[in-house]
Amino acid sequence: MFSLKPKEGGSTLPPPPPPRNALLNAGIALSLILIAGLVYNAYTTHTGLEERIGFLEHQLADQTDQMKAVKKHATDMGSDLEVVTKKLGVTTQELTASRRFAEKLQAEQEKARHELATEIATKASTTDVAANVAAVREEASTKVAEVQQNAEAKIGSVSGEVKTVAANLDATRRDLADSRREITDVKTSLSAQIATNAGELAELRRKGERDYFEFDLPKPKKNEMTRVADVQLQLRKTDPKKAKYDVLIQVDDSKLEKKDRTANEPVQFLVGRDKLRYEIVVNFVDKDRVRGYLSAPKDKALAAERPQFRP
Repeated sequence: MFSLKPKEGGSTLPPPPPPRNALLNAGIALSLILIAGLVYNAYTTHTGLEERIGFLEHQLADQTDQMKAVKKHATDMGSDLEVVTKKLGVTTQELTASRRFAEKLQAEQEKARHELATEIATKASTTDVAANVAAVREEASTKVAEVQQNAEAKIGSVSGEVKTVAANLDATRRDLADSRREITDVKTSLSAQIATNAGELAELRRKGERDYFEFDLPKPKKNEMTRVADVQLQLRKTDPKKAKYDVLIQVDDSKLEKKDRTANEPVQFLVGRDKLRYEIVVNFVDKDRVRGYLSAPKDKALAAERPQFRP
């Protein structure tokens, strides 16, 4: 056999190549490092995405609070309107219209909030969330601004209507106060011109301003009328305890029924084409009859309420 020993003074042989297992292990290690880098990059992207979604949800919550504040303001305005209407006596129609307007405003705000939340939820669930977050946030801000602007405009309109109603009610209240004073003056004037007994009736006759016709009016057995001067009367019902009565007055071809009249209360009515003011006053109310007098103008031409020229 031959020996492979190197010759003296000759060069040594090169080292043997590394084994194949070492190269395989190095490739696996490099692959693991690359996979770890990709996993870390995916984790970082997922974390940033979650932070953006959280920020968007926080912004949505703030916008929802703002819409709740607008909704509460509208509800408070509706409550204030209800209080104003109860205190000042707004008609049922005006109150119903105001309530319907407030309910419509509340429904529109709730619908806008629901649509906004639905759009954000839909766009947040897509695969390209990172690209859509900015667009969703911008659309949300725009829609919230529009809803808030519409709400403020409608609330301003409601406030203007409330002020108008309040002004009208103040004017109506002043008119009512003036009317009450006028009615009080009329009642005072009428009280000074009626008689409650025979002596006062004689005093009115002495003044000579009107003609007075006394009557004792019983309940009719049939549907009969009793003539007093130039009118006809029929007693319908009496209540001696409350001193009240019902009477039917026939003037020309028309009949007037006066109900729940009290003793010594002047009951006025107009007669004829010239609208002459007649007046009956019942002084005593018995079980089946009443007693009093009829007052008629003495000068029919001067006493006409609305004089007319006859052909």
